[in-house]
Amino acid sequence: MNIPTKPNRRLVLVVRADPVICGHSGEARCLAEVALTRGFDDVRIVTWPLNALEAAGLPLKPLDGVLPYSPGITVERPDPVGDYRVPDGRYLSGLIGRLIELFSDGVPTVAMSLYLSPHAIAVQEAVQVARQIGPARVTTIVEAVGSDITNVVRECVNTGRFGAAAHILSVYLAADHCVAVSEYTKDLIVASAATLDAMHGTTFAQRCRERITISYPAVDSWAYLSLTEDTIAEALTRRGLTRDGYILFLSRIASAKGVDDLIDAYVGSRSASRVQLVLAGRGPQEAEVLARVTASGLADRVHILNDVDDAEKPALMAGSAAFVLPTREQPEFVETFGIALVEKALAGGGPIITCATGGVPEAVGDTAQLVPQRDPATLRTVMDEVVCDWTPEQRSEAEQRARAHALQFDRANVFDRLFALAQPAAVPVA
Repeated sequence: MNIPTKPNRRLVLVVRADPVICGHSGEARCLAEVALTRGFDDVRIVTWPLNALEAAGLPLKPLDGVLPYSPGITVERPDPVGDYRVPDGRYLSGLIGRLIELFSDGVPTVAMSLYLSPHAIAVQEAVQVARQIGPARVTTIVEAVGSDITNVVRECVNTGRFGAAAHILSVYLAADHCVAVSEYTKDLIVASAATLDAMHGTTFAQRCRERITISYPAVDSWAYLSLTEDTIAEALTRRGLTRDGYILFLSRIASAKGVDDLIDAYVGSRSASRVQLVLAGRGPQEAEVLARVTASGLADRVHILNDVDDAEKPALMAGSAAFVLPTREQPEFVETFGIALVEKALAGGGPIITCATGGVPEAVGDTAQLVPQRDPATLRTVMDEVVCDWTPEQRSEAEQRARAHALQFDRANVFDRLFALAQPAAVPVA
């Protein structure tokens, strides 16, 4: 009989996780994979049951297209606890209960939550209980994104719900280490906290300003840098596409991503007669986008792909004549970084066209073509310039500069900077 060996170091990531299409899901995978090379011998991603994710209406990847995790990474989806009389709390109870079990066995553990509500709440409650009942040795890291503020704190401030806003900021500041995914995100948190302070005499803003550090999202550079011409060609052939023969949008199909502006810009453009338009992703505006494409008169030039998997994404990016993400600020969402933009820069191919909203300037530096948000006419002009008028030399120079900038977000670099906060310097393992 084999007796399980007690781990020496554990990393627990609490996140929505695959198969959800969102930056944090990819970031959790990246951090988990690097942890295996940094001395963690028990790495766990603790997330939600698939039926709960589906019921929430989140955009999900095709399950058969989710890449496997490396041996040593365990994805846990705790079952709900209780019956129908505790509707939403059942899932949270299941999550907290499993975290208590992981935290109370004495194994040195770093617990990182991605999103404040409800993940950081779950971690904080589990740590409190674990320290009461067992030899808990847990260091907590909480990472905030902009939607934590726009969806929770800002809304609470606007509607006078002081308690909920105070709760989420208190949970954040209770962590051992508070990080944000961009300078823009930190500024957004501090500004919202200052508004709350002015209304209720609290002191959240100053504490946030002093304690929050920046940890940019981690990206798996190798998935993009290792592309071969044969790999790209095979992926494009399967989709009926050709190299440099299409403009690519690949993100959530949601209003804040500006996909309707892209469709409007494509209609009447010079680019439309030269290249096709590929809209890849899932999201709440899928039906509206399909209707807009149908009404555009260019439906035969537009491909809508809702089944792109992790393996195919880099090739689609590398093969595009241009990558367009006309993201825009909305009350419920602001692009707080722009992981897809970094991925595209690493993949190479045509230039990036996007908008300088939120944390996008930090993601792209001075390597992208920036257009005003909600301005299809200017977007059309810039699209036509890069697709129809740029020389091969201009494209090559833009590609090299974008890739050089994006390499700073490689997952190993991000991991080592982040976890230097929580422990002594990690020694890479072959």
